[in-house]
Amino acid sequence: MGQKGLTLIELLITITILAILASVIIPLSEMTVKRQKELELRRNLRIIRTAIDDYKRAWDDGRITKKVGESGYPPELQILVVGVNDIKSPEFGRKIRFLRRVPRDPMHPDKTLLPEETWGLRSYESEPENPRPGDDVFDVYSLSEETAIDGTLYNTW
Repeated sequence: MGQKGLTLIELLITITILAILASVIIPLSEMTVKRQKELELRRNLRIIRTAIDDYKRAWDDGRITKKVGESGYPPELQILVVGVNDIKSPEFGRKIRFLRRVPRDPMHPDKTLLPEETWGLRSYESEPENPRPGDDVFDVYSLSEETAIDGTLYNTW
């Protein structure tokens, strides 16, 4: 009679091969997800920092109303979305907007917070080594204390 099915040894070898493949694929997929989040973090930091620089440039060019004692940086991230009146525009009430929306920090664990609440804010007055919020937003950084693939901390990017 012809034998149908697998022997116990064939089954064990197949299971062993599948276990070895799974042990290789799972860490690779986790690394891929982490790498994608890091790319998104770098992109979001660049987007926000460019918008902050554009705001400062508009302030320096006299397109935004200046007040004594201001640094020229936005008072909050949301102003980059809402916009400010362009005082040099011939069209009354024309606004300058720097962002469509504030991007979220992909490393922040709390998904219930508004995107602008997921970032650490550094004011113009604070030291680079000890960033703290203040009257303006000079820079943003990730609040995550995790380590990146390259060994640096996300909050130092």
